[in-house]
Amino acid sequence: MKVAVIGCTHAGTAAIVNTAKLYPEAEITVYERNDNISFLSCGIALYVGGVVKDAQGLFYSSPDQLAELGVKTKMRHEVVSVDTASKTLRARNLQTGEEFGDTFDKLIVTTGSWPIVPNMEGIDLGGIMLCKNYNHSNAIVEKAQDARRIIVIGAGYIGIELVEAFQTNGKEVTLIDTCDRVLAKYLDAEFTDRVEATLAERSIRLALGETVTKFEGTRGKVTKVVTDKGEYAADLVILCIGFRPNTELLRGQVELLDNGAIVVDEYMRTSNPDVFAAGDNCAVMYNPTGNHMYIPLATNAVRMGTLAAHNLMRPVLRYMGTQGTSGIKIYEQNIASTGLTEHAAIGIGMNVKSVTIMDHDRPEFMPTFEPVTLKVVFEEETRRIVGAQLMSKADLTQSVNTLSVCIQNRMTIDELAFVDFFFQPHFNKPWNILNTAGLQAI
Repeated sequence: MKVAVIGCTHAGTAAIVNTAKLYPEAEITVYERNDNISFLSCGIALYVGGVVKDAQGLFYSSPDQLAELGVKTKMRHEVVSVDTASKTLRARNLQTGEEFGDTFDKLIVTTGSWPIVPNMEGIDLGGIMLCKNYNHSNAIVEKAQDARRIIVIGAGYIGIELVEAFQTNGKEVTLIDTCDRVLAKYLDAEFTDRVEATLAERSIRLALGETVTKFEGTRGKVTKVVTDKGEYAADLVILCIGFRPNTELLRGQVELLDNGAIVVDEYMRTSNPDVFAAGDNCAVMYNPTGNHMYIPLATNAVRMGTLAAHNLMRPVLRYMGTQGTSGIKIYEQNIASTGLTEHAAIGIGMNVKSVTIMDHDRPEFMPTFEPVTLKVVFEEETRRIVGAQLMSKADLTQSVNTLSVCIQNRMTIDELAFVDFFFQPHFNKPWNILNTAGLQAI
């Protein structure tokens, strides 16, 4: 059996390693257009901020490790076309320019995503950078050394983490986003208000509800970012606007969403049963709504890549869908969320209610205790839990993983009230905060 894999980051590495172990007789060829594989891009801000000293620690595999599994890895090779009907592809060696063809019995497409780059005046000026891969991270670290005024465009996870890293390193930082709140995809206003206050306390300028219209510069280098409401001087600009799936190779050959994301079934098969896909190039089943959505997360990617390998010959392991569960640490605050925010649920026409608990993480008779805020969102009619958010200086983020399981299993807020959680004063209160949320809803 000949297996071709296109792309080798989170989903690709998981698919390749598992395919090699499950089917030792398979001839596996990997095509990767970069000069490295399996880079943990979620660690870029830690590298930029100096928490991670050596970026090599952000790699968790290598061509040599794959070779030990019998995998043929073609680095700096770009697949330029795929014909799923004839099971052929053409690839180009980016070092020599040579093109050649190959065949496959099974194809795993793990081409990932690429940052959105707006088509606007001045976008090609020097000093405007992307934040996605290993080369980007090195370039950002190098350029930031000589930059005093840094602008981050995009107030999602990557943007917020970079803002903190730059501010910690003594830079003058401005954060711009079209939305009027930071982290609006993940948190409701009662949480984002506190995050914004934390950023403002550290002299980070927030330009929210503003849309960038152009970039200006001198001698080919950016010096100013212009929005519909103001102008901001800059020595360095980082674009963190979002991502688009890399799926041009399969356009017109398999089912795609409007944004180009590949639609896969619960076994990671595309609409062509011999073509599998996984990771940031795919739409995933989003359990809170029951619809396919584009949610590019490393956790989704590694699960999907692993499942693609297991189901390559026959469907054996079903994907259970995702809640889009994620977490972030902003200065001293540990934050996590899963499923829909109340704002998002109402925005798509769902009839939801919520409970918000403000309590301490453990009994007040203990020497220390920290405040914690938990919000749980649920459907009013069915009482089904559809989302949750948590914030605390104490690390209680694993509670959100528990709520992710609740959403996945379609539990109600009433059932949550009486789930069996342990009590020990070092860790929590007699009524676990999750129980308390359920009780309040009742």
